[in-house]
Amino acid sequence: MKPLQAAVLPASAGWLWIRQGYQLFRRQPMAMLFWSVLTSLFINAGALFPIVGQAILVTLTPALTFLTLCAGKHLADGRRILPGMWFLPLKSPGVLRGLLKLGWAWLVCSFIAAFIALLPFMDTLVELIDLQDTPDLQALGQAMWAPLVLFGVIYLFLSALFWHAPALVGWHALPLRRALFYSMVACWRNKAAILLYIVTWVVGYFGLHEFISLLAASGMSGSALAWIILPLDILITALLYCSFYPIYRTIFNGGQGASSRDQA
Repeated sequence: MKPLQAAVLPASAGWLWIRQGYQLFRRQPMAMLFWSVLTSLFINAGALFPIVGQAILVTLTPALTFLTLCAGKHLADGRRILPGMWFLPLKSPGVLRGLLKLGWAWLVCSFIAAFIALLPFMDTLVELIDLQDTPDLQALGQAMWAPLVLFGVIYLFLSALFWHAPALVGWHALPLRRALFYSMVACWRNKAAILLYIVTWVVGYFGLHEFISLLAASGMSGSALAWIILPLDILITALLYCSFYPIYRTIFNGGQGASSRDQA
């Protein structure tokens, strides 16, 4: 087994990951569209139950990410994805337990990040809420801007910690701390490529929704817009999912250092 080591890639790798994801999507588009719809339903179901549902969703996110990576590996290997294969990777010994442990860590870190972001501004927020029976929503929104920015900075750090962790736990059987450490190192070494990757998706997402806004301004009916937005969102999510595995494969040399779990 080769030692696990994160490669250092040029910034242009950010675009390469998206292009390779598109190539994987073309191999079995219906399978990835199905997974996009299924995860969207799961996310919407979690939103129906405030706090509890969202906490469960955050806890299961590493497992869902790992299943998405496994699907990408199937596509890259030229294997057909059948309905009964989606959850098979979680049956490998220790995988589900490790991913749930990672999910709990992600949940706890998210709560800590939110607490740290709110703590310096707590007095101001409490004053705005207690000033009157009906709080000034505009003033409250302005006061929330600084905590949200601080939370975003902390969340960026957490994202680097957890970015590659599902693959490292699921395929390489790394303990939680080592998985987080390797993930942070890999993200730092490839920060330019990851930044370009994220910016490209963000620009594409907002560009698409700006186009939808132009259609709405032109007088297109809401029902017609819904028929456009829903399929596009499903398609974009499927393309995004397909780009996950190329990131792992290029940074960690195709998973050559992985354990036997990589065959799942």
